[in-house]
Amino acid sequence: MNPKPIKVAIIEDNDPLREAYVAILNGTEGFRCIGDFRTGEAAIEKIPRLQPEVVLVDIGLPKLSGIDCIRELKGLLNETQFLALTINQDPQTIFQALEAGASGYLLKRQRPAKILEAIEEVHGGGAPMSSAIARLVVQTFHERGHTRREQEGLTKREHEILEHLAKGSRSKEIAEQLRVSVDTVHTHLRHIYEKLHVHSRAAAVAKHLRR
Repeated sequence: MNPKPIKVAIIEDNDPLREAYVAILNGTEGFRCIGDFRTGEAAIEKIPRLQPEVVLVDIGLPKLSGIDCIRELKGLLNETQFLALTINQDPQTIFQALEAGASGYLLKRQRPAKILEAIEEVHGGGAPMSSAIARLVVQTFHERGHTRREQEGLTKREHEILEHLAKGSRSKEIAEQLRVSVDTVHTHLRHIYEKLHVHSRAAAVAKHLRR
């Protein structure tokens, strides 16, 4: 018996590219596209009812940005994982998407195998992160204070993993160096993202209260 396919939604304003993603997903066993949208506004209206497991979001959407779209949908779909789609690896832009609630990112025009691999990874609890993004995460947690640092701050192990990532190490290499499983590394990365999301929300609330 085949496992249930991963339910994916796509938010991308480039019609040919969006249609290509849909074709890749629906043409591959283990995946199913349950909705595709040209705008963030349409996605926010309809995606919550669809309950996708993974959503691919173009960061450069017109009007409502992909980053704002992720932030809005993450508040409605806490269990759904979001992958940011970007043209280039601008660390600051990607980092903003991660703060908004994304658990990873994909470069547009990736080979189909890479797209499917990233969806599987994030669906399985993974959280792909580049060395540039890891450095930004470390910097952010160093620069910003927490009101409840004991609960929200990074653990010693999470700091170790980020430091390895910042140096360019991959998950498998980190697992070997720390003598843990790759799944354990992925779990720590997921926790780091969750804390980053909480951190971002706390900062937004604090900013609002200071008005």
